[in-house]
Amino acid sequence: MENLLSNCEESIAFYSFAFHRSYKYDDGVSSTMQSGIKFHSNFNLLGLVTPLDLYSGNFSIFALVLIDRQDQDDRVKETQIVIRNGREVLLQAFNWESRKHDWWRNLERKVPDMAKCGITSAWLPPPTNSFSPEGYLPQNLYSLNSGYGSENLLKNLISKMKQYNIRPMADIVINHRVGTTQGHGGKYNRYDWIPLSWDERAVTSCTGGLGNRSTGDNFHGVPNIDHTQDFVRKDLIGWLKWLRYTVGFQDFRFDFSRGYSAKYVKEYIEGAKPIFSVGEYWDSCNYKGTYLDYNQDSHRQRIVNWIDGTGKLSTAFDFTTKGILQEAVKGQLWRLRDVQGKPPGVMGWWPSRAVTFLDNHDTGSTQGHWPFPSNHVMEGYAYILTHPGIPSIFYDHFYDWGSAMHDQIAKLIHIRKEQDIKSHSSIRILEAKANLYAAIIGEKLCMKIGGDSWCPTGSEWKLAAHGHQYAVWHK
Repeated sequence: MENLLSNCEESIAFYSFAFHRSYKYDDGVSSTMQSGIKFHSNFNLLGLVTPLDLYSGNFSIFALVLIDRQDQDDRVKETQIVIRNGREVLLQAFNWESRKHDWWRNLERKVPDMAKCGITSAWLPPPTNSFSPEGYLPQNLYSLNSGYGSENLLKNLISKMKQYNIRPMADIVINHRVGTTQGHGGKYNRYDWIPLSWDERAVTSCTGGLGNRSTGDNFHGVPNIDHTQDFVRKDLIGWLKWLRYTVGFQDFRFDFSRGYSAKYVKEYIEGAKPIFSVGEYWDSCNYKGTYLDYNQDSHRQRIVNWIDGTGKLSTAFDFTTKGILQEAVKGQLWRLRDVQGKPPGVMGWWPSRAVTFLDNHDTGSTQGHWPFPSNHVMEGYAYILTHPGIPSIFYDHFYDWGSAMHDQIAKLIHIRKEQDIKSHSSIRILEAKANLYAAIIGEKLCMKIGGDSWCPTGSEWKLAAHGHQYAVWHK
């Protein structure tokens, strides 16, 4: 039953009627919860299937075959092939200090190793002119001379990546934009003398402009872009198309995606047609003081809602899994199984849209806002590189923390690909207690993390990789 539901194609959804107030979370179905009934609003009902006499625990399930209307849209199909394939391994190819190290040249030298290790997409830092050298206070969006290097060096890097079949991912920072001249209220809310020369109407009224109120959360201290304006969206789609088809980026990462409605991300993806997209929807997990709550359903629900808002065209970073995993490895591995017996993050509800990771330039690096415990990093990678979801490797761990860690991560990537573990592979959690977590993924790979000793039963399991407090087997 678990395998049937978790392996169903994205074009088929199971409309589950769960009795005894139980819930079922399955890939391809949104996690809107209504008294045990789950459904995706964007489906056409074609007909009733004979009830399936399937029983699991205390509930029965009947299935209706639902065909996703969006699968009939060729534009959406073009951008969904990679997500449906489920074999992505991402690399965040920078940290907070990268601008100091001739970055485009540095990355170009590493492209062959990225390809050899199985990286399919590399997220690059913001490529455009910025008021801050790290790139996150953009100003002239059409200037590709940044703190990371010149336009020519960037294009050389992109060309090299494509030669090695690694897709370049652009960091799309369009929640806010630094003005060039003072306008209404004496604020720098005009963009004179540069491309996309907007006036104050392009800035939300809540951040000093003459536009409408924001459709999301404010990024304080800088003018926030008003995405409700038709001229703004038209200009941004033109710029995104330029990045996609002239500059050569293939994937997009949407920065601070809490700042504007997900429906605009949908419009931008439909307009520019990146091959793969991921959004940074980051807000706080649920805590009691400094203690992380066991139940993080409301946190992952917000991320799922954002993905739904994009028309499921985008994936999202699984901040829920990060928050839980970095507490779990400190002797609380029981956290890694939710009350339904599934992984407790977005991965457990919508794995094909969950980009799992341990750290990024904000949480780790020299900023260290929410770092993963450094002495448990390999346990973390043993988890995300064997599990459903789309794993993302952090540059520092892969290239700055020594060759031993690089090689261990590379080996886990190799095992994942060799065993054909996909974002939507099935999972059975066997153990989840203080110092032991064990699971079988895709019925062909088994893993454990934690200080307690454990190995799978059966002579068919062969040890494939092991290290400090982790081990992986395959058949």
